[in-house]
Amino acid sequence: MNFHNIFKQFDQKNILVVGDIMLDDYLWGDVNRISPEAPVPILACRNRESRLGGAANVALNLKLLGANPVLVSVVGDDENGEKLKSILRSKRDISDAFIVSDPKRPTTVKTRILSNGQQLLRIDDETTKSLSPAMTELLLASFKKALQDFTIHAIIFEDYDKGVLNSEIIQSITHTANMKGIPTFADPKKENFFDFKNITLFKPNFKEFCSGINIEISAGDIESITQHSRQFLSDSKNKYLLITLSEHGILLTGDKSFHFPAVKRDISDVSGAGDTVISVITLCYITDIPIDQAAKIANIAGGLVCEKSGVVPISKEELLKELDRIN
Repeated sequence: MNFHNIFKQFDQKNILVVGDIMLDDYLWGDVNRISPEAPVPILACRNRESRLGGAANVALNLKLLGANPVLVSVVGDDENGEKLKSILRSKRDISDAFIVSDPKRPTTVKTRILSNGQQLLRIDDETTKSLSPAMTELLLASFKKALQDFTIHAIIFEDYDKGVLNSEIIQSITHTANMKGIPTFADPKKENFFDFKNITLFKPNFKEFCSGINIEISAGDIESITQHSRQFLSDSKNKYLLITLSEHGILLTGDKSFHFPAVKRDISDVSGAGDTVISVITLCYITDIPIDQAAKIANIAGGLVCEKSGVVPISKEELLKELDRIN
């Protein structure tokens, strides 16, 4: 398979991403002493950086893979919301035209404090309340406007349980997508787990899957996971189920099941790997790469991200280089 030729098709694809967006703030520094005020380390801060997180990181993954992300979401009417939109526009060339501002909720910010490659603390500034009926209506109107302005080739639901996605939004967008023949992909969390029905591909990680269907099982027990996967697919009427299994690789279930072990790597940080997996498998699927091969490629891409510190996407060039190396 000539991935270089196939991946060129990514450049022609408009992918709508809807869900929770956030700022990922990082503070790096050195710890050389303990505070005299309390038994806690003192960080001598050396650097600060703000990155795109959540659904915005999925949009960034898609952008670096060559596609055009169309981001539909909600931020607070605050300084962090403006900062997030500014990063999208000026640094990443991603439109904020379909992002709605809500004066009654803060923009989600995750602040990570790190030293010597280790995370010391994370601070979350957020609300997880569901959107109000008025904001739900505004978000759906923004979604419809995006469909009018672009030929959308796929839709990704990116759920972080921060309140942007709710049952009404999920069902409305899914219904519209199915009516128009647009493939749908979902990266779920717990709150809306069972609201994703009749979609193309559902991608929880292993912990989310077990929590969602309330089972206790080993991540290495591929046979049992496969059995539960088939039952879940039947109940949800989704076409494919893709479960990321961390060091055990990835499991795809549809008409058939495929398990791809993880490629051995020096793991630095698993943050953002799921964002990369759903971005890659979406683009592979809509460029007619067979679904089992698409899952295999997504598994490799997710592993690449884990070699990096923090929430960092990969580029098309990085992925092609790794595929060439493995093949």
